[in-house]
Amino acid sequence: MEGWREDRVGSALRGENPRVFARLPGAFAAMGDAQFLPGYCVLLTDDPTATRLSDLDVGARRDYLDSAAALAAAVEGACAAADPAFRRVNIEILGNASPFLHTHVWPRYDWEPDDVVRRPVWIHPLERWHDPATALGPQHDALRQAIADRL
Repeated sequence: MEGWREDRVGSALRGENPRVFARLPGAFAAMGDAQFLPGYCVLLTDDPTATRLSDLDVGARRDYLDSAAALAAAVEGACAAADPAFRRVNIEILGNASPFLHTHVWPRYDWEPDDVVRRPVWIHPLERWHDPATALGPQHDALRQAIADRL
């Protein structure tokens, strides 16, 4: 059943989102669907009415942003331990395509192609985003656990 994809926040609140691996203040930590950059995570709001950061009151906003920082640090630590070519994380709140507040936490690596390594993740070719060879799967369980352990 893939119904959770249509309501990622609601399914997280109901405990039905299989990508979620941790509950944080104001948010859920989830693995990204595409793992062409291993360790890619998404922080989902726990407020189903929030479509942007400014929808949260000051306290909820602080909790959410603190959780984003914690997830980014966990991704950084786990990815650096797993791959010596790890460079950094990129943290983005965009909201252009999905109608709920979420934050992308992208690990970046020195082995990325030269034409994208120093540019935004979104410049990676579209086919990489849907490549079954790099889709989230059991091969990512150890990295997922390492990120969760650091939270």
